[in-house]
Amino acid sequence: MSKNLLLLSSSREGQTGYLEHALPMIDSFLDSKIKKVLFIPYAGFAMGYDAYEEKVNQPFQTIGKEVVSIHRFDDPVKAVQEAEAVAIGGGNTFHLLKELYDNELLDAIRQRVAEGMPYMGWSAGSNVAGLTICTTNDMPIVEPRSFKALALVNFQINPHYTDYQPPNHNGETRAERLFEYVRANPHRYVVGTREGTALQLNDNRLTLVGNKPGLVFRDGEKTRPIKCNTDISWLL
Repeated sequence: MSKNLLLLSSSREGQTGYLEHALPMIDSFLDSKIKKVLFIPYAGFAMGYDAYEEKVNQPFQTIGKEVVSIHRFDDPVKAVQEAEAVAIGGGNTFHLLKELYDNELLDAIRQRVAEGMPYMGWSAGSNVAGLTICTTNDMPIVEPRSFKALALVNFQINPHYTDYQPPNHNGETRAERLFEYVRANPHRYVVGTREGTALQLNDNRLTLVGNKPGLVFRDGEKTRPIKCNTDISWLL
């Protein structure tokens, strides 16, 4: 069974509304027979899980889907095992991964994805689909059991990738930080995805969806651009 993944860089693009730019991609990604999506809100804990569920439900309802948050279930593992599809939202990646470990959800999600269940994420929800969360942009506000993540793809992901350097800012650029990672981990690829784009995996074919190029980092190689809507399955 092939994996079905939609890994959005962000929940917004520019001045668009929440998930507005992503709705056509989500609608195309999810089978019309799927009416209910299990939402995992752990990254957005600061706003409260009820509020986060409602925030995501509003745009999903416009494409005929209902979102139900995992915090409403007494048995989170069973909720994943019975889900038609899973979505993991953005927020703090460290808190997200800690809660996934604390609720013993990593193996359950991996198993269901291996069985063909659609998985979508944005921001932190995309970052945890990679091998580890070591290329997140977030502050480590809590300490998860491990940095190892879901490993739904065989590379690292850096959502919200940008080349922008604020004037008079003398800290490292995003590219410099990712180069540090690949120098320390020379056997791994890192894929930087810009806001408004997504990595999509269907039928063992990986593509970058959207209208902005991405970047691939690996130690010993020049940075490699990724064109949109072309086959990049060599990363798998």
